[in-house]
Amino acid sequence: MSHSAVPAIPLYLGGLPVQSRSTEWHDVRNPATQEVVARVPFATPEEVNLVVANAKTAFESWRNTSLGQRMRIMLKLQQLIRDNVGKLAELITREHGKTLPDAEGEVMRGLEVVEHACAITSLQLGEIAENAASGVDVYTLIQPMGVGVGITAFNFPVMLPCFMFPMAIACGNTFVLKPSEQDPSATMFLVELAHEAGLPPGVLNVVHGGADVVNQLCDHPDVQAVSFIGSTHVGTHIYRRAGEAGKRVQAMMGAKNHCVVMPDAHKDQAINNLIGSAFGAAGQRCMANSVAILVGEARSWLPEIVERSRTMRVNAGTDRTADLGPLVSPAAKLRVEGLIASGVAQGANLLLDGRGITVEGYPNGNFVGATVFSGVTTDMDIYHQEIFGPVLCLVEAETLDEAIAFINANPNGNGTSIFTSSGWSARKYENEIKVGQVGINVAIPVPVAYFSFTGSRASKLGDLGPNGKQAVSFWTQTKTVTARWFEPDSDAGRVNTTISMK
Repeated sequence: MSHSAVPAIPLYLGGLPVQSRSTEWHDVRNPATQEVVARVPFATPEEVNLVVANAKTAFESWRNTSLGQRMRIMLKLQQLIRDNVGKLAELITREHGKTLPDAEGEVMRGLEVVEHACAITSLQLGEIAENAASGVDVYTLIQPMGVGVGITAFNFPVMLPCFMFPMAIACGNTFVLKPSEQDPSATMFLVELAHEAGLPPGVLNVVHGGADVVNQLCDHPDVQAVSFIGSTHVGTHIYRRAGEAGKRVQAMMGAKNHCVVMPDAHKDQAINNLIGSAFGAAGQRCMANSVAILVGEARSWLPEIVERSRTMRVNAGTDRTADLGPLVSPAAKLRVEGLIASGVAQGANLLLDGRGITVEGYPNGNFVGATVFSGVTTDMDIYHQEIFGPVLCLVEAETLDEAIAFINANPNGNGTSIFTSSGWSARKYENEIKVGQVGINVAIPVPVAYFSFTGSRASKLGDLGPNGKQAVSFWTQTKTVTARWFEPDSDAGRVNTTISMK
């Protein structure tokens, strides 16, 4: 297909798609076929400034839009998303590669956040103390900050933007979204739905690009807050750069998630959930449990884990019977296969090798099958690096205490799970584990949207995370008012030079 026949992804400002004048464009490819399905511009500095200025201008009126009106737009948006789950999922699968059922699940998790934003009339309430002193009332105003920025990774092109702009906009901010250049079409369609729901021009804007655009957004004097979800390297850079520029920043970053399997766990449920967590989305999830610790007698389940992993079917994401689709790019495939090779070279036992598989009809796809290692130690690359591919590392432990100590020694703290039928073990685990998000007989412990996403340690920078009450706190600032009203023509009394308000 010639470049002239490939859709050009636009910028979005003023409520309209606008073609970039950039001379730098990147191809968006279908990871199952390598077909170029779109082209995305890397915006010029002038275009970035124009988009931010557009958001700044829109803020002056949007901030004064009633809570009820903002709520009604969110209500309309959630219905539009629900009506277009299929189309959004198709766009995700075409450019990301995950299976259609998985893509549909992603859309529904993003929808949960929009539904939560519909409660903004209750969420954005201040406090009041009548007669805090004699005739003095003290109250708080929960106000929007201004222009917010969201920078998202490729692995959830609908859910991650939903973790950002719906709540930011519902709180009265305007927004500039910088989606991944690897799979932008689903994000762009989501933005179109938001405008169809009734967002005024300039409230939600989109700019595309790489490191230069990200740095310009972090440095821009009219940007007040930056939200990022993606890799540790990029997140650390954004947190430092935007923080030094005086922005409020949240950065949800990389992970190495562990799943503890106790011998009293429901065996079939535990194994099936572990495999689904490790290999779903071809392992391209920051919440994937990529390390399993088999405790005590559960160590004897290792052969069955391998055999069930062997049944994971690999195909293009459009095949609804597939368990794994392709990785997002040839570079991602090369990296994952390189890490598998390093595991072998460093002495791990390769029990199931997903390299070199072929998928009929898709000779150029970025496919890697389910891969399982045992005998993994903490000094191996496959343990201390986030592989972001369908690779499961198996570790053995004698006791729950040993498993907890093993996990707490890892610097990351995004998510962890335990499978057990013992309430005592579960309670001990949730109390002693140093990880922000814990699943008990739940393999992917991403909380529902009215709870905050609470990764910890090296997986998170910033005090406040996306979603839940923390999202309202992140996207707003509190103004405290102390007010006294005097009776007309009343006696002023003596001058008071103290700070007392008795």
